Formats: sequence, C-alpha cells, structure tokens
Amino acid sequence: MKRKLLSLAVILTATFGLKAQVTTYPVGGAVDDFTITDVHGVSHTLSDYTNAGKWVVLDFFYVGCSSCQVTVPTFSEFHEKYGCNEGDVVCISIDDGDDDAAVLDFESTYSESTGFNPAPAVSGTQGGGNAINMAFGIIAYPTYCVVGPDMTLKIDDIYPIYNLASFETALSGVGFTPTVMSCAVGVDEQNALLNDIAVFPNPAAASATVSVSLDVPSDVTVEVFNLVGALVSTEVYNGVSGENNFTINTSALENGQYILNVSLGDNVARTQVNLNVLK
Repeated sequence: MKRKLLSLAVILTATFGLKAQVTTYPVGGAVDDFTITDVHGVSHTLSDYTNAGKWVVLDFFYVGCSSCQVTVPTFSEFHEKYGCNEGDVVCISIDDGDDDAAVLDFESTYSESTGFNPAPAVSGTQGGGNAINMAFGIIAYPTYCVVGPDMTLKIDDIYPIYNLASFETALSGVGFTPTVMSCAVGVDEQNALLNDIAVFPNPAAASATVSVSLDVPSDVTVEVFNLVGALVSTEVYNGVSGENNFTINTSALENGQYILNVSLGDNVARTQVNLNVLK
C-alpha cells in the first residue's frame, strides 16, 4: 500500500507541479532529535551534529526509486566536496523500507561507482530509517531537506536536483555557504588500503579466519550477513600495517552461505567476501 501511495504522489507531482517535501515539520519549526545507525554500524545523533554547529542535509530515499538513483551521485559529490562530514555540513542518506544489504548494494551501484565518497546510509528496516521517514512525513522520493545548527528545518526539499550547484544554491538561499574541505582520503586511495582479503577455512565449522593486508594501521570491522540481508554479527579488530589474521566465531551459525562485509576505519573503504558454513 505504501508504494502505491508513493506512486500516486509521483503522479500528482508530474500533473500538478507538486514536489517531494517534509510534511510534519514546517520550515522554521523545531525538528525532533533522533539517533540512527548506518549500514556499517555507526550511530548518528542529529543533536550531536547541530550542537557542534553543523548543518545537516538529509537524503530520504529507497533503493528502487529511479530518481534517487539518478540524484544520489550528485549528493555524493556534494558530500565529498565539503569534507565527508568532517567540515561544517553533514550529509546522511535515510532509506525507507529496505534492509542493510539492499542499501549496501545501492550505495555500491549508484555512488561508489561514480568515484565519489557516499554519505553514510541508514537502512529503513535495520538502521531506524523507517521511523525517521515517518517522523518527517516524507510523501515522495527523493527528498533532500536541511536542518540548521539551531535544530530547525531550514529547507523542506531541495528540488529539482540538476547538479552540484542545486545543493549549493539552495543552501546559500538560507544564508549558509559551506566551507570546501577535502576528504582525508579519496575513494580510490581508500579502496587501495584494503588488499588481499581472504577467508579460510571456507567452508568453516567453529571458526574462520579473515586475512587482511593493510597499507596503514586501522580498525577493521567484519559484519556477517545471511542471504536474506539480516546482520548476524559484528566484530571490530585493531589492524596493523601489513598482514592481519582475525578470527570470527561461526559456531553459532547454521549451515549455509553468508556474506562478510569488511570495512576499514570509519567505514570509508570496504569489500565483501563469501563465507560458507558447514558442520
């Protein structure tokens, strides 16, 4: 039913010139605080960012939305140009209705493939995105809205998105010009930091070893997903420069195939490998 309602909203947009927007908070009104967890296990609390004086751009989307697929590379470009959330603007993508695995695939297909760092993405069913979509009263997708450092809604929707200037012009229209700031590490360099990942034994019984070669010391997060996209376990290891062998406990896993999501540091470099469990 929800998808049908969204389709109706799209029809109305095309017919009457309406646009996607936040419907529960008026522009200038206070926004309720929230905490969500992205697909790499990192928590994001709105007030933590606003209390630090940051502006927050929220991208409401779902993975099957064709307009979301078209505009998210530009959002990723914006996210990277202004410091990958280390500067005075924070970008977060909030999904509606999909799980972590689907959002990871969306991120890989429509953001990373363009060469830009994707903004942290929160799934609807596992990261808390569904509740935030409902709290903001999102009626169509994508909706790009802006919350200011005073926790008020500054823009209910940046629309339409043609290019990077669409975001920049909208923000300057409410008196904010973010500071250009390079990401600490670019996408190609990040991905080069994770080398020669292997899992053995495979199939595994009680445990498996994830072998990772790192160019520099970094925390390494290993997430285990089953084939329906449910997160089974998460472990964080202290990686050193050179060869690393991390042991994961598979004794509680049922026989079958799993996907290991291996990410580096603040989850800016990642890759996936398959693991089979057979006891």
